[in-house]
Amino acid sequence: MIICKADEKHADIVYDITVKTIRSIYPKYYPSGAVNYFLYYHRIENIRKDIASGSIYILINGNSETVGTVTIKNNEINRLFVLPEHQGNGYGSLLLDFAEKRIFESYGKIVISASLPAKQIYLRRGYTEISYNTIKTDNGDFLCYDEMKKIKNKDV
Repeated sequence: MIICKADEKHADIVYDITVKTIRSIYPKYYPSGAVNYFLYYHRIENIRKDIASGSIYILINGNSETVGTVTIKNNEINRLFVLPEHQGNGYGSLLLDFAEKRIFESYGKIVISASLPAKQIYLRRGYTEISYNTIKTDNGDFLCYDEMKKIKNKDV
């Protein structure tokens, strides 16, 4: 397993991981307007900007496949996705461990906007809710998410 900083040649791969995950998982939790909002928010232009700023990392498994990605901006974790066919193998935990470690090297608190499918994962990892938010999207649908935080442990 390798986690490394993404560069411009990885933009399409990060985009593909993001889109495949959103299209596979999010319709089980969100209406179509919210799913479309996620897809628009994580469009290729935004991914390219984040790569240019050095914020995106990719996870390459033992078979040399890029199977996951995470974006770290200051003390925020964004765009943590693992391809659906590779979920359940611990890759998400590896990416989250990596992101938390990097952030806690410089900050005492991590902030994350947790989608409905991910909220329970973050709660089990020691995150607490800051606020519950909604965004009105297409078709009169709503995207609901929780702003969450994790405070650095003295032992971390």
